[in-house]
Amino acid sequence: MSKIAKGKYTAEAVAGFTHRTAMEEAARCLLCHDAPCSKGCPAGTDPAKFIRSIRFRNVKGAAETIRSANVLGGSCARVCPYDNLCEEACSRCGIDKPIEIGKLQRYAIEQEKIYKMKTLKAPRQKKPGKIACVGAGPASLACAAELAKAGYKVTVFEREAKPGGVLTYGITPARLPQAVVDHDISTVKGLGVKIVCNMEVKAADLEEYDAVFIGAGLWNANLNNHEFPGADLKGVYSAIDFLKEARTKKKDFDPGKKVIVVGGGDVAVDCAVTAKLLGAEDVRILYRRSIEEAPANINEFHYALSLGIGITTGLYPVAATGTKTKIKKVEAAGFYDKSAKAEFSADTLVFATGQSPEDMSEIAPVKLDARKGLIKVTKGKAGDKYFAGGDIVNGGKTVVEAVAEGKEAAAAMIEYLEKKGVK
Repeated sequence: MSKIAKGKYTAEAVAGFTHRTAMEEAARCLLCHDAPCSKGCPAGTDPAKFIRSIRFRNVKGAAETIRSANVLGGSCARVCPYDNLCEEACSRCGIDKPIEIGKLQRYAIEQEKIYKMKTLKAPRQKKPGKIACVGAGPASLACAAELAKAGYKVTVFEREAKPGGVLTYGITPARLPQAVVDHDISTVKGLGVKIVCNMEVKAADLEEYDAVFIGAGLWNANLNNHEFPGADLKGVYSAIDFLKEARTKKKDFDPGKKVIVVGGGDVAVDCAVTAKLLGAEDVRILYRRSIEEAPANINEFHYALSLGIGITTGLYPVAATGTKTKIKKVEAAGFYDKSAKAEFSADTLVFATGQSPEDMSEIAPVKLDARKGLIKVTKGKAGDKYFAGGDIVNGGKTVVEAVAEGKEAAAAMIEYLEKKGVK
């Protein structure tokens, strides 16, 4: 395996701003009175305000603006689809090009870390009531932070060894370094939030709590072993299992020499990039539709291509074949051209075709969508004392949308606790 590639696995792919380039970029801002960029952020991060702060050398003020709206501001600065949100709304789009809002947000949070700025604090006097959050992913962390800022004691339960959910286990470090995730989580803990890892919560564990938020995420792969021949062969992975194993084993993880990744979203690109940076010689993304129809950010595709990753469209896998235990080949058929057929050599086949929820009825008496198994909510409320948000509700959207839903649920929980008069 390539030692160079192995070293690049944990190195961030895109460099951030220096102090000089950040100031130059902030100076391009038109300082709109009714800034459309701020209306384009689901979490209400208010780019207009924090860019103005950077422009006038008030970097701590910028970091405070970001953190007060989005406690996961560092992670979102790396993985947010800015070009479809705040940057798309930027007034400079009609002049030349939008302000690089994501990189300015990244700069502000990097300065916060370097200079150990204290940007958030919780009140010393705590309000009555015990609150639990199930899962330590983006929605739960955002919910817990909002509750802690309001003065409540919150405990977050996580069944994995580390908190972060998809941030820790589901995104390649080249796009989101673990140090960035850890810094965001330390900010949540700094508000007094208790995070308990290696604990799988059951309904009985939640009975003593006055309010419960469920942000368990989607961790079941959409891969039916009975429908895809060869799915049980060694070397066939779901995306989440592949990324999780790579993140936990890192240099000890062998992705195989020839890797096929099925899917056209950001997760598929993350899997392909992970395989390449960990030493795979031949990596190919297989997507049934066209590049134009693929949901992945086009910049992520460009990065994958720059690494020598191939992208084949119009085909989908129909079977994996090999020895009794190990995959050797992937057979594919045409999606548009029904007569088309292809065969690829492969040591590894990764299905990045989406995840589904686990049965939440074992955790709480909540209403579920009969077809998808997602939790049904009304303004974050899922039932008496139960609230939910994030992927387990929306089916798998962006991190910033999970943050927004966590905040919405926190507001509903505060209203619920106040009306109930918890003591």
